[in-house]
Amino acid sequence: MKKITQLMVVLTFCFMANAQDETTYKSQINFGIKGGMNFSLIVGDDTDNFDGKIGFHLGGVLEFPISEKFSLQPELLYSLQGDKSTFDGMEIKFKLDYLNLPMMAKYYVTEGFSLEAGPQVGFLMSAEAEGGGISLDIKDIIKDVDFGLNFGVGYELANGLNFSGRYYVGISNIVENSGSILGEPVDADQIKNQNNVFQLSIGYFF
Repeated sequence: MKKITQLMVVLTFCFMANAQDETTYKSQINFGIKGGMNFSLIVGDDTDNFDGKIGFHLGGVLEFPISEKFSLQPELLYSLQGDKSTFDGMEIKFKLDYLNLPMMAKYYVTEGFSLEAGPQVGFLMSAEAEGGGISLDIKDIIKDVDFGLNFGVGYELANGLNFSGRYYVGISNIVENSGSILGEPVDADQIKNQNNVFQLSIGYFF
């Protein structure tokens, strides 16, 4: 009987130690990578004939668990955005490349499945308009900083592989007052445009 009691104590201790390790593991900061497809739009004034543009995003992710249900997830993503349209029968592509920093709050509805929302600031890396074999640098008419909100869902497998869908709604006007296009000055008080981006991502937590 004494040996059985001792065995039970040992097994109980092992179980508690294992559970503690598991809890510690789940509370650790997780690092990951992600990438995927963008479908981007420029919305606002004079964009009725804009059709949207396909691009991609790629970068790194950190997840900071706050509780069993909540976590914070800052990201650093290089994102190819913009739009395309047709003027006088010629297709024009607006290419806006950003370095984006989303800060997502995640709520786990069930194990692995999360609802996500949070702000994002983006820093313009380059801006071009292409059409008819000509490429114009339009960085002087696009603001260096973009700001908006993200809303999305995510699902993570036990092995760290994860999937997410997200919609970015730009809040700030991306048009800069100081520039001109084709010799015509751009007036940000008259023209207000925002970035909207739908993203599908696949990632992996190490």
